[in-house]
Amino acid sequence: MKLDVLAFGAHPDDVELSCSGTLYKLKKQGKKVGIVDLTQGEMGTRGTAQTREVEAKEASLVLGLNARENLDIGDGWFENNKENKLKIITAIRKYRPGIILANAIDDRHPDHGKAAQLVRECVFLAGLRKIETTVNGITQEPWKTEHLFHYIQFFHIKPDFVIDISNEYEVKKKSIIAYKTQFFDPNSTEPKTLISSEKFLNYIEARAREFGAAIEVEYGEGFTTIRPLTYDLINLL
Repeated sequence: MKLDVLAFGAHPDDVELSCSGTLYKLKKQGKKVGIVDLTQGEMGTRGTAQTREVEAKEASLVLGLNARENLDIGDGWFENNKENKLKIITAIRKYRPGIILANAIDDRHPDHGKAAQLVRECVFLAGLRKIETTVNGITQEPWKTEHLFHYIQFFHIKPDFVIDISNEYEVKKKSIIAYKTQFFDPNSTEPKTLISSEKFLNYIEARAREFGAAIEVEYGEGFTTIRPLTYDLINLL
């Protein structure tokens, strides 16, 4: 299936927290959107790989995704090596997106910055004909994705552009809450973490309001780009 936009996340819930409003906005506009999670989030303090899988499926239904898969390259331990690059290149060539969204270039969780660099390299490598990948015995064609943007996560990074998600924020919030083991639940007996506190969800809303204020709307999501932007490029979103 060819997608218009493909979002990569180091962990299930990275995309929901950071750019699900944008994905849902594009989905409402008739675009085909999907998510590729690099790991199962198995190193998380709360929940398990199995519960995260169920939660990711629920979040996918909330967002109306056209596709989602997990590459399972090892939460906390994945490396920027040939094996992992080939998995990501295969995914890019499989979905052939016009736009790729990836983790923040620098963030509190070391996996986020690592994932950003890994995906960035693979966006380039996926276009090289001499790198061979196959799916079900069929050789894939190279694919050059036109645009790569990095969503903003925990660290405060000045965005290069902001997308208005005022009409999509409630769905974004619902997709986040789908990860019941990870976020605030007064009845949970699991260990408390930064992201499981009630104040963390307040922080997510405050960040969305901050980005929204920058463009004079209620809620927004911010992105950075390595490549200079033009007016027409911004309007692709």
